[in-house]
Amino acid sequence: DAKTVFLKNKGMRIGFGGIGKGYAADCAKRVMLEAGVKDGIVSAAGDLNAWGYQEDGSPWTVGIANPNLKESYFSTLNITNKSVATSGNYEKFVVINNQLYSHTINPKTGYPIKGIKSVTIITVSAELADAMATPISILGVTDGLSMINQLNGIECILVDDANRLYVSNNIKLIK
Repeated sequence: DAKTVFLKNKGMRIGFGGIGKGYAADCAKRVMLEAGVKDGIVSAAGDLNAWGYQEDGSPWTVGIANPNLKESYFSTLNITNKSVATSGNYEKFVVINNQLYSHTINPKTGYPIKGIKSVTIITVSAELADAMATPISILGVTDGLSMINQLNGIECILVDDANRLYVSNNIKLIK
């Protein structure tokens, strides 16, 4: 009733790693559109929302992060009026006995996911892109691509643990 939240134990925190960043990017875009900004990109820690065009009239060019070298990209996409969000095991993880364990937990097993290093989702809303990236990581390459290919207006790029690249239908990467 009071619209408040509390955390039961000392040291607990609320993070924006779920869909908070995408939601924030969409809200920032909405504020800018209301202020008359016709073209732009909002980036919220890698989740982004792009609309309109660059000054020269061309679409925005977005780099797709390389999960092996997170400060670089392995491909680019030209987009306008689209959002992009990436989820991967290269940002938050722990290594125990030379084995990498992702921060993303498979709810069926209770263990960290395996099989996918990176999922990039492209769609109209940064919140939706952000919300889809983690479930596709959990589903894996085959089921994740199958699901995405059945949804209108959502595309994805996957990199598996063996560094193989997979893309959903209708994606054209620039290498």
